Amino acid sequence: MNNKNHLEINKESWNRRTEIHIQSDFYDIPAFMNGKTSLNSIELDLLGDIQGKRILHLQCHFGQDSLSLARMGAEVVGVDLSNKAIEQARKFAQKLQIDIEFICSDVLDLEGKIEGNFDYIFTSYGVLGWLPDLHQWAGIVHSFLKPKGKLLLIEFHPVVWMFDDSFKKISFSYFNKGAMQDSSETYTDGAGGEKLEFVYWNHALEAVFKGLLDTGMKIKHFSEYDYSPYPCFDNIIETAPQRYQIKGLEEKIPMVYALIAQR
Repeated sequence: MNNKNHLEINKESWNRRTEIHIQSDFYDIPAFMNGKTSLNSIELDLLGDIQGKRILHLQCHFGQDSLSLARMGAEVVGVDLSNKAIEQARKFAQKLQIDIEFICSDVLDLEGKIEGNFDYIFTSYGVLGWLPDLHQWAGIVHSFLKPKGKLLLIEFHPVVWMFDDSFKKISFSYFNKGAMQDSSETYTDGAGGEKLEFVYWNHALEAVFKGLLDTGMKIKHFSEYDYSPYPCFDNIIETAPQRYQIKGLEEKIPMVYALIAQR
């Protein structure tokens, strides 16, 4: 790793990704601004009625899901490491006239930056790999939940991260062997071949469960899905509306999981 720490590297990476993502068809900003939700059926089915609930959205990127939750009647606070993403989220909120708070912060450094506790903590799709310590993450989650409050985590399955980019061979350990540094194009259209540097960690499911259980939280729900709702991997095909699988591995590997844990 170079002289910059992982937070500096990843913040720079996500600041640049934000600039690309805002212009991409992948995020379809015009449709979102016209009222389309950015949430998928997986999380919508698990969330249920959130009218009047207080929700903390961790790693919210530029706030589409946070704003979608607020449109459903929740009181939402969104958090992200990228200052560019948070600036854009605030602009969207102002244009949409939605009362919502956005905070620029490392998730693992949130203590003292938010007042009160939450009915739900929500975080989804490509979030845990940016965090070096899931025990610390679980402690943050626990500390910001009300008694009986729930974490809803929707995440890409760690099996996916074992493969090379083309999904032709197993190239990486299922288990966390420490920080990995790489560079690649971002996952949306519009990258134009630009390689962005980043640092990430592979976390086995055991690490997720153990982190949460060690805080005293109870696992209330766990499910696995053989598809991704996003076409964000190489060699991917749409096998049903908004259901994407790896060509040649259809219905053979888990791609996403959903977990609900209660304080």
